[in-house]
Amino acid sequence: MKNAAIALAVGTVLSGVQFSANAEVPAPVDTPYAGNIQLHVDATDLSHRIFNITEVIPAKAGPLTLLYPSWIPGHHSPTGPIDKAAGFEFKANGKVLTWERDAGNVNAFHINVPKGANKVEVSFKFLSPQNPGQGRVVMTPEMLNLQWNTVALYPAGYYTRQIPVDACVTLPQDWHYATALENKSSKGNSYCFNTIDFENLVDSPMFAGKYYKRVDLNPGADTPVHLNVFADRAKDLDISDEGLKAHRELVQQMYKLYGAHHYNHYDFLLALTDKLGGIGLEHHRSSENSAKQDYFTKWDKSWLGRDLLAHEFNHSWDGKYRRPAELWTPTYNQVKRNMGLWVYEGQTQFWGYIVSARSGLMSHDNTMDMLALLGATYDKGRPGMQWRNVLDTTNDPTIAQRAPLAFRNYQMSEDYYQGGQLIWYAIDAKLRNLTDNKVSVNDFAKAFFGVHPGAWDINTYTFDDVVATLNGLQKFDWAEFINARLKGHVNLSDSLKDQGWQLVYNDQPSAAVKAMEDRYKRIDFTYSLGFSTNKKGELSDVLWDSPAFNAGLSPSMTLIAVNGESYQAERLQDAVTDAKDSKAPIELLVKDFDQYRTIKIDYHQGLKYPHLVRIEGSKDYLSEMLKPL
Repeated sequence: MKNAAIALAVGTVLSGVQFSANAEVPAPVDTPYAGNIQLHVDATDLSHRIFNITEVIPAKAGPLTLLYPSWIPGHHSPTGPIDKAAGFEFKANGKVLTWERDAGNVNAFHINVPKGANKVEVSFKFLSPQNPGQGRVVMTPEMLNLQWNTVALYPAGYYTRQIPVDACVTLPQDWHYATALENKSSKGNSYCFNTIDFENLVDSPMFAGKYYKRVDLNPGADTPVHLNVFADRAKDLDISDEGLKAHRELVQQMYKLYGAHHYNHYDFLLALTDKLGGIGLEHHRSSENSAKQDYFTKWDKSWLGRDLLAHEFNHSWDGKYRRPAELWTPTYNQVKRNMGLWVYEGQTQFWGYIVSARSGLMSHDNTMDMLALLGATYDKGRPGMQWRNVLDTTNDPTIAQRAPLAFRNYQMSEDYYQGGQLIWYAIDAKLRNLTDNKVSVNDFAKAFFGVHPGAWDINTYTFDDVVATLNGLQKFDWAEFINARLKGHVNLSDSLKDQGWQLVYNDQPSAAVKAMEDRYKRIDFTYSLGFSTNKKGELSDVLWDSPAFNAGLSPSMTLIAVNGESYQAERLQDAVTDAKDSKAPIELLVKDFDQYRTIKIDYHQGLKYPHLVRIEGSKDYLSEMLKPL
């Protein structure tokens, strides 16, 4: 213990500077920071995929704590990639300063500013992932995604909205860029932006690349909305008339829904790539999105996932402007609490599907197929609802941080998205039923989110505010109605019945099932045997308490043979179909680590895929909701 104490003393007393082992991170105050941070990012090292950062931070003599952002809005968890920030050096008056990382907060750096100094010069590197195993790839030979939270430190003790920043970036020669930041000046391939507070700097990421097209989605409007497309190949920038029309209609349908917007301009950032890591992340005046290379060039076939831009655009209203009170904090290094995600993400998921159908991003039939899959998930595919509720899954971004799960259907994972979506279908049906179809969630959207046109600050709310707005539309015990679904253990798919549609299962895969099987190279037996598998026979999620689970299958296994013949997806489909007219079990040879064994599944009900059919005599609220406004 004595030697350890001596080592600690030596390690914390350098160049005459002593740090407290228990130094505290100053609490933030809502007062202006004295001076502007000068931030420059060199993003030209494509070979190593390294961002080189320099900052000049105004400071006064004495202790200074600098923070690397941790809690990034939209991530809903402390995912700031501090593990990829390296090479830190701090200088003042031309001399290197000693620094120490906080003992209990790895994102905090303590330094002492010497007398006579009025600024600290900071340099470090962001070593971006070289492959998906290290994290999301953000730099490729053709494009990059610059997220300011990964390349900046900021002083502790102040609200981030009170810290002004002058940001500049140097890009590879002849590259184009797009961001919600406003350009102030440029020289060669270096670009500087108007002063902005640190909170909104982080909320204004950049896409840049070789191959770029910018499209005006609201020609002639006072408030511009642009689609900025970056691609791995120039030919993928060929936007069809139909594709352009749908994206322009997306803007109009969202405006008709809310009756107001909350930005001074908006920029969709869209990467068409199989190299840059996938993303869908919301911001107040922009959104980061990625899609397959053929997003535009195979418009008639690339519809799966085309609700992404509608989802992220909707967040400008729901999540960025109106935000659950527990999800706003004065800095990026304070814990956010996610209870309101059933509105923030759940209602956005709801509108993502609906506005995609209204605008033509997805067809009516494709949307109905996706809703059938959604309903089936909570009708038969979430046995975890027996022990867990949707509200508790708002903790999942912190619990699992989107890591793979062995039995996701039983453990559940971020069900505030899809489960929250179904809660809003229930609310819509109840509003319509109580008012003879005169009031719907359309009216809630306008009343709750369509306020204060043009404002793009943050307007927080609570659960009680949601209930009060619903009561303003129609008196009812909305708190009990919502909590029965949010905190209870009910079949959330019943909300589709309330909309006038019944889930049925038959042996014909829907267009959505086929599209997913093709996109993800897997075969879906979820609602028959109880698992999905890729063409190599490798099992993914095995449905809890399904025939496959009860026979002994688990996600660790690989299918080797079906009824004595080598595994092929078609052979397994045929075996499931043939078993309807046989009493013999389906016999699977599986590999489990280095062992082989035969598993027999006693299943005779054939292939099953979900579909929606009209409930005779009921009101069809759902079809009405999907019609363009």
